Amino acid sequence: MPWLGSLAFAQPLLLAALVALPAIWLLLRVIPPSPRKRYFPPIRLLLGIPDEEKTSARMPWWLLALRTLIAALLILAMSGPVLQPVPGAGRPGPLLLVVDDGFGAAPGWPRMLDAVERVLISARREDRPVLLLRTAGSEAGLQLLATTAADAQAELERRGPAGWPVDREAALATLAGLQDLPAAVWWFSDGIAPGPEGQAAAVTLAERLRALAPVRLVLPEQGDAPLLLRPGDPTAPGLAFSVERAAATGQERPLRVLALAGKGEVLAHVDAPIAGDGRSASGVLQLPIDLRNQVERLEIEGRRGAGEVVLVDERWRRRSVGIVAPPDEGTDQPLLAETWYIERALGPYAEVRRGAVAGLIEGEPAAIVLPDAATLTDQDRAALAGWIRSGGVLVRFAGPRLAAGDDPLVPVPLRTGDRQLGGALTWEKPLKLAPFPTDGPFAGLAVPDDVTVRRQVLARPGPELTDAILAALADGTPLVTGARRDDGWLVLVHSTADPSWSDLPLSGLFVDMLRRLTALGRGDEQRASGNLRLLSLLTGPGLLAAPPPGMEAVPAAGFGEIRATAATPPGFWSPVELQPGDTEIPRQALDVSQNLPPLEAVDGPLLGVPEIRVGPSSETELGPWLLAAAFLLALLDLVATMMLRGLLPWRRPGQVAVAGTAAVLALLCLALPGAPARAQESAPGDDARAMEATEVTRLAWVRTGIAKVDELSAAGLEGLSLVLRDRTSVEPEEPLPVDVESDDLALYPLLYWPVPPEHPDLSEAAVRKVGDYLRQGGMILFDTADAQRTMADEAGPGADRLAAIFAELDLPPLSPVDAGHALGKSFYLLPNFPGRFAARTLWVDNPRSQVNDGVSTIIVGASDFAGAWAVDRYGTALLPVTPGGEEQREMARRVGVNVVMYALTGNYKTDQVHVPALLERLGQ
Repeated sequence: MPWLGSLAFAQPLLLAALVALPAIWLLLRVIPPSPRKRYFPPIRLLLGIPDEEKTSARMPWWLLALRTLIAALLILAMSGPVLQPVPGAGRPGPLLLVVDDGFGAAPGWPRMLDAVERVLISARREDRPVLLLRTAGSEAGLQLLATTAADAQAELERRGPAGWPVDREAALATLAGLQDLPAAVWWFSDGIAPGPEGQAAAVTLAERLRALAPVRLVLPEQGDAPLLLRPGDPTAPGLAFSVERAAATGQERPLRVLALAGKGEVLAHVDAPIAGDGRSASGVLQLPIDLRNQVERLEIEGRRGAGEVVLVDERWRRRSVGIVAPPDEGTDQPLLAETWYIERALGPYAEVRRGAVAGLIEGEPAAIVLPDAATLTDQDRAALAGWIRSGGVLVRFAGPRLAAGDDPLVPVPLRTGDRQLGGALTWEKPLKLAPFPTDGPFAGLAVPDDVTVRRQVLARPGPELTDAILAALADGTPLVTGARRDDGWLVLVHSTADPSWSDLPLSGLFVDMLRRLTALGRGDEQRASGNLRLLSLLTGPGLLAAPPPGMEAVPAAGFGEIRATAATPPGFWSPVELQPGDTEIPRQALDVSQNLPPLEAVDGPLLGVPEIRVGPSSETELGPWLLAAAFLLALLDLVATMMLRGLLPWRRPGQVAVAGTAAVLALLCLALPGAPARAQESAPGDDARAMEATEVTRLAWVRTGIAKVDELSAAGLEGLSLVLRDRTSVEPEEPLPVDVESDDLALYPLLYWPVPPEHPDLSEAAVRKVGDYLRQGGMILFDTADAQRTMADEAGPGADRLAAIFAELDLPPLSPVDAGHALGKSFYLLPNFPGRFAARTLWVDNPRSQVNDGVSTIIVGASDFAGAWAVDRYGTALLPVTPGGEEQREMARRVGVNVVMYALTGNYKTDQVHVPALLERLGQ
């Protein structure tokens, strides 16, 4: 593509036709215009007189210039001129695209795709083949794909970003077999590398690319720079986390981390801003134990990427465990009390409570521990038996009291008395523990050499004993036995919980064994055994999806030491033996951050290549503009010709020349290159804006000046427009932004107005304009979007800001939408009005029936409707919906349809003529 400064031509050979312009000029000069007819009776006297000399009148110079200009514009338009195009390659060969499509590319993936598309358009102009290398790869490995520009674009759009890091070393190995030398290399990088080793791999890859062809590095915008959310210690009192970025930018990065339940409900949030000169921040989410155990994931608010998500598995659960003992037992001599050792073992991982059997069962603990010193009545035994059958886990310790009695609340029959190993009156020595069975709850735990057992309670031999042994001593006698009782477990440790009978309570193994036993009721006894399969895949945008077919299982042993890759992608993993339909599936989370070194920055100076930041395209195709100018000039040429032939009335002949000269000068100005005007850039209140708003139906949203809020509003109304086109007779075009300070609000029947806490103040004139708009029949849906920050229907910061903005405006009182309001039946029958967050009360004004036909003009909600409607350029939902998931998103879309239909039809559905049809739909 030849360049001329900032101008290039897709078909430069057609410019050779400009050489013909002088010939066209001469040709037009010798062709005079058609003569005008004038009826003059005396002319008959001249008939018959021979005309010796005939002279043709010349074409006016301005008409000659006009037609020459038309020819020049057509030639230039057909040559494909492009203003400030994407740089092409100056030599033959394919175009090599290296795309970092790992988790770091997910936040800015749509904008990265736009940048790739601009490069591929340039490749299509030059008819170049494309070599595509995705550095994250797939389970099949990295592949260098030879394809066309159109297929490369489709491939990137189809697969999207991966949920694991890129592998630049594998990319370097893939390029080793490259046969055709590329003409140019475009590297679309995520701008990060895992640790110094990752930086070194990026530098090596850049050296290899520079050896192939000139390299251009494209990096994401500052706001799209990836972040990494890392989990803290799962055993900490709160949900600890840290957030890191690759480089300090000098500007503070405000962030908020959310704790979400299984269906997306926001259970807690905490701000964790990164200082301008810092690269990381940390925080702790404090939750009651019941809410903490419902948390499924932590994520950074407003971000879309697997790196900004931490999946919460059983390691984070803090169960409630009861100990049957008086509250003050062991306070005088704690080291002699069994409860002291049990509490120290379970305290970091569970909420431990003491009390009587009845009180503990009433608190619904996950497990109850019964020391040997505790005494049970027949009523306590019956209560414990019923609680076990309903899913409880009873962990009982043996001792002198159990050895001397005959207690039926044991998993296996016991012999009377106890067995002593070691001492002056026995030949037997203390025994060590045997390795744990691979299919039991203690599978995978290492047996320490310094743990010995000196006394134990023996079980009676029987056929059921073998299956009941969960742990044994070196001679095969049971140390821990257990048996299922319907949905629960009854477990007996055949030794005491204090060091009087064994060294076990003094070891770390005692802690691990108690943790495994208290988790038996939730199926975690299979946690570390066998192999694990992928249960739910964490995609690049940070959403859970079904795993791809053919994904291989991985050993459970050492699962915590692996890293997220294409072969072991992030997500929830579960034992192979379980089925997806099981209600109790022990899950192990694999996050992107697991075993990943700290992020380091990758930029142009480090790699030694030119650096480009992703941004809006400055490329402008001039061909359509030139064709339009040529067409208008041709119309003027037609008018001018008709005037010269006398087909149009003119009082003076000189007016023709003046009009023609003015037309040429005006159209020369029109033909000058310029950028297409956009609706947002048109002058406020001009005719073009009015025509654009009224010729077709458009939804409108109020511009707040806050980029994040405005982008979400635009995406939300675009999604709602798609729903309206699919389901109703309303066919809205692209939504328009509205500036309440300058635009004419009367052009729009409905305005969507987001009101965040940081909404800027309005001028007094703007407030009065809003009041006039409402009094004249306009409707505004105010959305404070602060439902996740408040409890029940209390006013949030957005509602307070709304009240402050319009404090001086005389607005009517608001009331909740009742069952008879037309808003609940204008299209769909709606029992409530959810948005991105759970349904909150929707408030409306109630004007008198003689005012605006009784139609409400103000609707106020807090559920973030635009967040539920928002879609990207491919129609994919942008944000999760909580707590109802996709079902709630569907209801939110119906709310949007009802609001639009209510704004367009008013109280139409409240007319009595529709009562029979509505009753029929309600089944009445």
